[in-house]
Amino acid sequence: MGPSDPEQSPGFLLWHVTLRWQRAMVAALAPLDLTHVQFVLLATTWWLNTHGEDPNQLSLARYAGTDVKMTSQVLRRLEDKGLVRREVDPADSRARRLRATERGAELAQRAIAAVDAADAAFFAPVGDPTGFLASLRHLADRDTS
Repeated sequence: MGPSDPEQSPGFLLWHVTLRWQRAMVAALAPLDLTHVQFVLLATTWWLNTHGEDPNQLSLARYAGTDVKMTSQVLRRLEDKGLVRREVDPADSRARRLRATERGAELAQRAIAAVDAADAAFFAPVGDPTGFLASLRHLADRDTS
């Protein structure tokens, strides 16, 4: 069992864990009529709003770690659903500030609770998540460029 064995490859195993986790997220969010990306952008918009920020599309994409063009498309869909509003930025009429609507804020909170429960169930076999979370943060914070 050398490095060429996929079962010994951390990347291969992470890929499979990610696929299973994504399926758990899809199942948790389906009753709320949200895709995972819609959830991430809605929840991030709501969270930033509750912390005194009305992000524009670029800052939301950077914070959420999403592609800017894809973020624009998903935000249009969330706007069509009445979950977010794009308001003209008083400081720059070309820019739009994002706000979760009342309905969007309520749905974001319900979706966060559903995702938290799904995460807790999915990661329960890890046990105490402290070290696991520290490892994930370390990997997420690495600059691989």
